[in-house]
Amino acid sequence: MLRAISHSHGGGDKPVGTLRLDHAARHLRRKLVTTDQGEEIMVDLPEPVLFADGDRLVLDDGRAVAIVAAEEELYEVLPGTCPLRHLAWHLGNRHLPAQIDETRILIQRDHVIRAMLEGLGASVREVVARFQPVHGAYHAHGHDHGHGHAHHHDHSHGHGHHHHHD
Repeated sequence: MLRAISHSHGGGDKPVGTLRLDHAARHLRRKLVTTDQGEEIMVDLPEPVLFADGDRLVLDDGRAVAIVAAEEELYEVLPGTCPLRHLAWHLGNRHLPAQIDETRILIQRDHVIRAMLEGLGASVREVVARFQPVHGAYHAHGHDHGHGHAHHHDHSHGHGHHHHHD
């Protein structure tokens, strides 16, 4: 069985295979995966890594496998009567993964969030696309701390309830 022991951010020699993963599955540390070519790889990295499309898993023999962002069922959010920057703020305030492009935002499908966005004046439609969300303040290049960060912060969503993260 092949073993992945490190990673790189693209480039280098031609990869020996590809590994197609959705956004959630691209957060790896130790896991058995199967490439698109049918090869099993034991991913055994020293720390968790949030892979982007084009990153590489480096095998113990020096060869590499390219990470490919899988297509996912998403919402495409367009400004409508509300500026895109305001929509981005509302999504960020809810800690939602979002791919923010020049003219649109892509998010994972959630009917409650869709209703909120449409209520704000956004145009929302279902699409299938590769998803590469922006990483927030708690993300360091190469690994992701997620919501397990070690400090507390409280904030208001401006609609009658508060919560904090541990």
